[in-house]
Amino acid sequence: MNKLCIFAGTTIFGTLGGMLATVFGMEVFSLGSFFLSGVGSVLGVYIGWKVAEHYK
Repeated sequence: MNKLCIFAGTTIFGTLGGMLATVFGMEVFSLGSFFLSGVGSVLGVYIGWKVAEHYK
């Protein structure tokens, strides 16, 4: 359950971070998009871990 929640959180928040970059006018394959996707992925790991702890 723990790995599944972390995987889902990383996928969802990483994608949202990349989409957020386009809102700020960055290109899809730019360094800013890569950075925001990474930040979203780290946030997704944390949130996925917390969700898995909650349902444990």
